[in-house]
Amino acid sequence: MEVKLNLYFKNLKADGCRDVTKEDLEEFGRNLLNEIAELLKARPFEKQNEWLKSAEVKKILQISFSSLQNLRISGKITPKKILGVYYYNKNEIEALFD
Repeated sequence: MEVKLNLYFKNLKADGCRDVTKEDLEEFGRNLLNEIAELLKARPFEKQNEWLKSAEVKKILQISFSSLQNLRISGKITPKKILGVYYYNKNEIEALFD
């Protein structure tokens, strides 16, 4: 970790003690953003799953809340429940039509 910090903070003492200036932090931020940008360029984005809330699924399928609940209970669709809100995988919803 000390080696990495030395890249960001010039004149860092061997014991790691030094006052960090505003310029140091700005340089650190620029370097960090550049590293993130390089990582994103090197790794192509994978197709992300799109998640839909219950209201969106009901609208797409043109069904009622109870019909959506029946699909969930029967196991035809498997949502993720986060903080009391159901999220449905869009690919799984589209697969209902196959």
